[in-house]
Amino acid sequence: MSQTRKKKANTDRARTGKTSGFGAFLRGLGRLLLILVETVLLIAGALYCVMFVLCKGPSPTARDLFVMSVRETSAIGFLADWFFTEEEIAQIEASRYSGEYEETDVSLVTIDANRHPVDAETGPQPDGWGLVDDDGDGIILEPVRGEGYNGYMMVVLDPSRIIMGSIPSSFNHYGYTLAEYVEHYDAVAGINGGGFYDPDGHGDGSTPDSKVVWQGKIYFSEFGFGQYNCFVGFDDEYRMHVGRLTNEEIEQKRIQYGVCFGPALVVNGEPVDPDSLASGVNPRSAIGQRSDGAVLLLVIDGRQATSIGASFRDLEDIMMSYGAVNACNLDGGSSALLWYQGDYVNNKAHVIGVRDIPTCFLVLREGATIDG
Repeated sequence: MSQTRKKKANTDRARTGKTSGFGAFLRGLGRLLLILVETVLLIAGALYCVMFVLCKGPSPTARDLFVMSVRETSAIGFLADWFFTEEEIAQIEASRYSGEYEETDVSLVTIDANRHPVDAETGPQPDGWGLVDDDGDGIILEPVRGEGYNGYMMVVLDPSRIIMGSIPSSFNHYGYTLAEYVEHYDAVAGINGGGFYDPDGHGDGSTPDSKVVWQGKIYFSEFGFGQYNCFVGFDDEYRMHVGRLTNEEIEQKRIQYGVCFGPALVVNGEPVDPDSLASGVNPRSAIGQRSDGAVLLLVIDGRQATSIGASFRDLEDIMMSYGAVNACNLDGGSSALLWYQGDYVNNKAHVIGVRDIPTCFLVLREGATIDG
C-alpha cells in the first residue's frame, strides 16, 4: 500500500473513532436526561398523590392544614385550586380569627430602668423570666424548639432601641433586604415586618399591602389592615399596641412605628382563643412585649427537613412562655428572617435568595438615634 493510501486510511479511522466517541457521548447524555425526566415525573407524581390523599382523604384536619398552609404562601397558593372550588376554599378559610380585639391596656407595661441586672461579684444575673444577658449588650438570643419546628427568640431588654426599618421614599419603587435595612440604619439586629404586594410570589417588595406608620406618619391608609386584619405598633413611650387601630386612634395614641399583619396572639396578658387561630404550618415571625417593656422577636424556620414550620397556636404558646403581655404575628413564609451580629440567624425559606421587603423592625445600637 502506498504511503498516500496509508495516510488516508489512518485519517479515516481517526475520524470514525471521533464520530463514534461523540455519538457515545450523546447517547449517554440522552440516557442521563431521560433518567432525570423520569425521576422528576416520579417525584411530581408522588407529591400529587400525597396532596390528593391530604385533600380528599378521611381527615378534615389534614385537609384544612394543607389548604391553609399553601394559601398562606403567595407562590404556591394555586395548589389548593387543583383540588377544591373557590367556595370550598372559602369555607375552609372561614375558621380564621375575625373577631374583635380588646383595646391595649398600656398600664400593663412598665418600662424597667434596671434592664441589666448585674451583681458586682458574680456578674450578670437572671431577669424576672430567668434569662441572662451574658455579654451585656442588652440582647438575649435563645433557640426555641417544638414538635416539627426550630427557631429563635430574641429578647431586646430596652424597647427604646426598637424602630421600624423602612425607607418611605422607595415605596412603590423598590424594596430592600433585611440586611440592607440593618446597614442603612446602622442597627445590630432586625426582623421582617408587615406584608407586601406579592402577586404569585413575584413581588419586588416595594409596596406594602396595608397601612404603615413610620415616625408618626401614616402611609397607605387606604389599604386597611391587610390579610389578617390586625395592626401592631409602638407609641412614643415604647409601649406596643395590637388590634385594629383606626387612623384617628393611631394619632391619639401617638404611634410612632407600626405595620399591619396579624393575627394578634396575646392581648393584655391573655392568649387569643386558640380555637380561633386556625392556620397552616409555615415559616413564621412574630413580635411581642413583656410587662417590663422588653421586646420579643421570634422567628421559626420552615419548609425544611428539620423544621417544617409552625402554626399560629405554636407562636402563641411560645410568646406566652416568654411572658408576652401583647404579641402579634408578622409576615412569614420566605420573608421570615432574623438578623443579629452581622448575619442571618435562621435559615431562609426562599430557594433563590433573600427577598426584598418594604418594612421591618430593627434594634438600634445602645444610645443611638436616627434622623428623620
